[in-house]
Amino acid sequence: MGSFGGVDQPGPSDEELLDAHIAGDPYAFEALLHRHRRHLSRLARVTSCNPDDADDALQDALLSAHRNATRFRRDSSVSSWLYRIVVNACLDRRRRNRFHSTAALEDDVHTDGDPTAGIDTALAVERALRGLPEDQRAAVVAVDMQGYSVAEAALLLGVPEGTVKSRRARARSKLAQALDHQS
Repeated sequence: MGSFGGVDQPGPSDEELLDAHIAGDPYAFEALLHRHRRHLSRLARVTSCNPDDADDALQDALLSAHRNATRFRRDSSVSSWLYRIVVNACLDRRRRNRFHSTAALEDDVHTDGDPTAGIDTALAVERALRGLPEDQRAAVVAVDMQGYSVAEAALLLGVPEGTVKSRRARARSKLAQALDHQS
């Protein structure tokens, strides 16, 4: 998958933008981030425990990508490289803030036909995702939410394909149980 969501972008490719950044183009990295920021931001929110940590981790990740662009090995797509940096930044921040308390989301009460039902479902899924161990959440987010194949997710997460499959299966089982208890 060359870009998030499988959508081809007009203009220079991600690789061309990264090369231009490395060569000193002051606008190339900004253009690359503009292309992927929405998806990377969503990934950080899903992977982190709270919005503040997500924002901080995303900022750390983007700064790291900017500074370390010359280290991109070209064994994956630029979007996969960015994805991995964001996931790692989120997991690092969670490890550092293990004892950081978070405010629980309040349950919304809704009636049948209420247009906020979709929002309630999304909040329930996000709560259930937050209850998963980090490694399982990363696997299910990569494959089921971001659309990466198991092989691509294995490369992103730096683990064997079988590990992604087992983590994803355990995550799906736990999500099903958590969502069943919430309904």
